[in-house]
Amino acid sequence: MKKDSTSIGVKELAKLANVSIGTIDRVLHDRPGVALKTKERVLAVLATHNYQPNLIARSLANRKTTRVVAIIPKESLESAYWKFPLQGIEQAALEIQPYNFLVDVQFFDQNDRQSFIDLTNELLRSDFDAVVVAPMFHAESQLLFEHCDKNGIPYVFLNSDIPDVKSVAYFGPDLFQSGCMAGQLMRYLLGTDDEILLVHISKEMETQHHLLRKEEGLLHYMDMYGMGQKLHKLMIRDTDYQTIEAEMEKVLSNQAIRLVFVTNSRVASVARYIEERRLNDLCLIGFDYLPDNITYLEKGVVDFLVCHKPIAQGYKSIMSLFRLLESKIVPEKINYMPIDIISKENYRYYEN
Repeated sequence: MKKDSTSIGVKELAKLANVSIGTIDRVLHDRPGVALKTKERVLAVLATHNYQPNLIARSLANRKTTRVVAIIPKESLESAYWKFPLQGIEQAALEIQPYNFLVDVQFFDQNDRQSFIDLTNELLRSDFDAVVVAPMFHAESQLLFEHCDKNGIPYVFLNSDIPDVKSVAYFGPDLFQSGCMAGQLMRYLLGTDDEILLVHISKEMETQHHLLRKEEGLLHYMDMYGMGQKLHKLMIRDTDYQTIEAEMEKVLSNQAIRLVFVTNSRVASVARYIEERRLNDLCLIGFDYLPDNITYLEKGVVDFLVCHKPIAQGYKSIMSLFRLLESKIVPEKINYMPIDIISKENYRYYEN
């Protein structure tokens, strides 16, 4: 009976055939310099043990490492969101590592535009083969995209998209439809005389910022369905709780506001304010399946969370570049994640 080849190596085969490792190697590659009887003895041992050399692993070991750079925000005190795309990126990195693919994750501060500029400038002085980027700063990203276009380096967008550039693919939510989804929830929750507070919380808010696409979607939905509720907009440009508390205090003196819509994962800070002020009649909608957000969902302070599978976003973005570089498989240009609605009743069964 032939033995499993995985249980024996070249060194053991050489001992069994009473030859050197070099002789085993010459027989395996059918090179000259081995006597006929010796070759027959070695082949008999190889056949007995069903030995098959791992030629794929050998070719991989001899080839250049492919460097894929992932540029994403670092996790912050105000939001743990980015640890979830990072999980997906790291999972993909482990799977493609045996193929000599190195995934190099680099972090910037999403509240500091200059940190993104410094990171990309340093990257442009190095060699890399592909890029995954969360393009929060559109104008500051252009130099990186121009470099990639000029040098034939593929790049993929994660979590938010930039139209009219030569990216290979986008993996993330349909931000416009996410705003529409929030509008649909509001249509079920509100009366005609109720008012809405839309809250953007971000230190960096440019005219093309991804949060504004959610606002556009909401306004479109309200117009399409003739929702006449008055909409107030609050833009908070500091993310610490004290600032959020002070800004919410100013605007929620309006007793007609019945629903608050926070356009990103920082909904927990608004929920904290609502809980502390015991504003029990307010409905609250926000984004992302994060521990702090779930805590307030359990308490009934947050009514709904809109979620977009961030782990899958990170994983799929890396794997799309791996398949492109390894097998020439071109991904779909736009790859939208599900728009999931999470409530107190179903959150236990959800996975990011």
